[in-house]
Amino acid sequence: MTAEQERVYLASQWQLMWWKFRKHRLAVISAVLIFVIYAMAAFAEFLAPYHYSTRNTDFIRAPGQQVRLFHEGAFIGPFVYPFKLHLNMENLKREYAEDRERPEKLRFFCRGDGYSFWGLVPGNLHLVCPPEGGTFFWLGSDRLGRDMLSRILYGGRISLSIGLIGVSISFVLGVIIGGIAGYYGGRVDLVVQRIIEIVQSLPHIPLWLALASIMPPSWSPVVVYFGITVILGLMDWTGLARSVRSKLLSLREEDYVVAAQLMGARPRRIIALHLVPGFMSHLIASATITIPRTILGETALSFLGLGLRPPITSWGVMLNEAQNINVVALYPWLLYPVIPVIVIILAFNFLGDGLRDAADPYR
Repeated sequence: MTAEQERVYLASQWQLMWWKFRKHRLAVISAVLIFVIYAMAAFAEFLAPYHYSTRNTDFIRAPGQQVRLFHEGAFIGPFVYPFKLHLNMENLKREYAEDRERPEKLRFFCRGDGYSFWGLVPGNLHLVCPPEGGTFFWLGSDRLGRDMLSRILYGGRISLSIGLIGVSISFVLGVIIGGIAGYYGGRVDLVVQRIIEIVQSLPHIPLWLALASIMPPSWSPVVVYFGITVILGLMDWTGLARSVRSKLLSLREEDYVVAAQLMGARPRRIIALHLVPGFMSHLIASATITIPRTILGETALSFLGLGLRPPITSWGVMLNEAQNINVVALYPWLLYPVIPVIVIILAFNFLGDGLRDAADPYR
């Protein structure tokens, strides 16, 4: 064999998967995009110009301020034009116009609204801040004068983390229940399959609404957040459980499993150390496809007003304000939170496709 052939034939399964995954350019780009979005959500306090609850009552539902570099042909750096407010009494609408005579430079690595980073470290350092005595609404403001960009960054932390936590719950349930059904078979498998069929036969959206409405409105936002997470996790384990069960039914008759049984290994050890690692790549691919479904579930519940509620900020909570078509027609920037939802869903789907193809490197 040549050196290149030897490199391929002696490569481990994970190396083959990585080489095949790199050829899926769309999946690689999606993986980078997902990493960037999660990093932005992790450092939302630093990246956001304002705190998510900061109100600017003089600029309610203001349009976005365009960032410019040149004023009257001269380069002065990133700046915005301040707004002039006019109350139109004929249609009872606030109208904003740019004051082109007074450019206001943006501040970078500056001190602004105070925050508690991840609820642990107090600080007030921001990547970009509004001009002294001015405003910076790059994506506009909402009905309370809160910056849309800042709220999207803060809301991403909730919407993205609820997907990871929900999938973790469904992942654990799916592996355990599916592993038991696939390893033992017989009556155990029969009972588990009937339970899965019952859960899958229930309409998900009405069941989500029913479970979410059970939570009392007196609960704190943190408890509601974990409650919604558990609900979403409990609804998405059935597909993974069936996948795990089918894999274990085919793998439990392998020689290395029989050898482990003859050596006295317990079923829990055999499932965890011998069977599950044999198709871990498929589990990873399945998880990446399940995460966007969980994010959509939280967004749908919060949009309908039955999921997360203020003061928690998530993309679904922000879209709840855009239910009125008249409001959307007048203030279309209130729909901006739907853009990161679409982007992250597509990115996870493309990543899942790439991982699914790479999971079988010999194909």
